[in-house]
Amino acid sequence: MKTAKFWKAICLLLVVGITCFMIPLSVHASDTDNNGDTDERTYEEAPGSAEDGDDLTKLNVGNTVTIELNNGNGSINGALQIVFILTGIALIPFLLLVLTSFTRIIIVLHFTRQALNTQTAPPNMVLIGLAMFLTVYIMSPVFMQIYNDAIVPMNEGSIELEEAFDLGVKPLREYMYPQTQVKDTSVFMEIAGFDSWSGDPEEVPLRVLIPAYILSELRTAFIIGFLIYIPFLIIDMVVASVLMSMGMMMLPPTTISMPFKILLFVLADGWNLIIVNLVRTFV
Repeated sequence: MKTAKFWKAICLLLVVGITCFMIPLSVHASDTDNNGDTDERTYEEAPGSAEDGDDLTKLNVGNTVTIELNNGNGSINGALQIVFILTGIALIPFLLLVLTSFTRIIIVLHFTRQALNTQTAPPNMVLIGLAMFLTVYIMSPVFMQIYNDAIVPMNEGSIELEEAFDLGVKPLREYMYPQTQVKDTSVFMEIAGFDSWSGDPEEVPLRVLIPAYILSELRTAFIIGFLIYIPFLIIDMVVASVLMSMGMMMLPPTTISMPFKILLFVLADGWNLIIVNLVRTFV
C-alpha cells in the first residue's frame, strides 16, 4: 500500500514539474482585417443573419482560435525532451535482449551453471555482467558501423531521420540474417502473408526478421546447452551406479558427483572452452 502511494506521489510530482516548465501558449482571436490587432469583434455580421452555407462560412471567419507554441517555432519543451530521452533509455535493455547476441550467451552460461550443479555459483550478477561484456565485444563492429553510417551524418545534418534509421538498421540486418535459420524466416514470412518469398534477405522486413532471429537464437542456445550437459550427465550416471552397487541408495548422487564435476571442469579449462567457442559461433 505504501509503495503504491509512493509511486502515485512520484507521478504527481512529474506531471507538476512538466506543467511548470512548459512553454507558455498564446491564444488569441484571428485578425480578421489583417492589420495586426485582435481587438475587433469576432463576427463580421450580426448573429443569425446567414441565409445559406456560404453566408455562414463568411459569418464565422472571425470565430477562429490560433494557438502558437513558443511564438510559432514549434520546439519541444526541455522537460518533455528529458521524458522522451528517459523513455528511449528504458527501451535499451529490451533491444539488447532481442537484437544482439545476449540471449544466446546468457542461456548457455545458465546451462553451464546448472550442469555443474553449483546452484548460485557463479551468481546471477556475474553471469549477466559476463554476458553483457561478451555482447559488447561481439557487437562492437556492428555498433561502430551504425555510428559511422547513421548517427554521425544525422548529427551533421547531411541526412534526415528516416534515412538515418534505414542506414542504421542495415548493419543490424547483416548481423541477424546469417544467425537466423532459413526455415524460421520462411515460417514467419508465410505467417506475415509473403507466400512467394524467393529467399532474398533484402525482401525480409524487420518485423519478420526479429522474431525469426529470436527463435533461431533460442534453438541454438538449447543445442549448445545439451552438448554441455552430456559429460556432466555421464559423471552423474557413474556416481549413481557406484552408490547403488555399494548399497548407499539414501545418499544423493549429486552430493558426491559435484566435486568430480568441478574437478573435470577445472582440468579441462571449461570456462575458456565454453566462452571462446561460444564467441566463435557468431563469427
